[in-house]
Amino acid sequence: MKRVLIAVAALMLPGCGFQPLYAENNNVSAGSTLSMVFVEPISDRIGYELRNDLLDRLDASTSALNARYRLRLSLTELEEPVVFQPNTSITRYNYTLTAHYDLVPKDAAEAVKSGDVTAFSAYNVPAAPYLFSTVAAQRDAKNRAANDIAERIRLELAVYLHQVAEQTR
Repeated sequence: MKRVLIAVAALMLPGCGFQPLYAENNNVSAGSTLSMVFVEPISDRIGYELRNDLLDRLDASTSALNARYRLRLSLTELEEPVVFQPNTSITRYNYTLTAHYDLVPKDAAEAVKSGDVTAFSAYNVPAAPYLFSTVAAQRDAKNRAANDIAERIRLELAVYLHQVAEQTR
């Protein structure tokens, strides 16, 4: 009985308008269009990490010459102490990274898609504030935030490019 229900659900799925995000439309898929995005360089170490994460996720072009789109990003970082000891030493920080992005067609000046994406992470600080573990924990928290933002931007761009492909169909 369970198999019959699954088969019926699978047959009804196309009728409800469901279409996979990475399905091919007119011989163009969102994945292949994502690879035609050039991610512009971003300043600072965290910008470097975010750009590399995006290049990996989008399988993006490293040359602006071959790209159909340019992705411009600006970052805002916020680090807040949240846990204090009785001696006023800080033992935990919250880190928030916000990225504003603009997707601009190759030969245009205005963005066709813009958005803001925010990621949150936290890290602990051991008793001695200048230990390598503190530096490593801080760097790891920033890398996790950049990784999260890269994944969310990839998903937003894939949905947008899929919608564009649907409209041109």
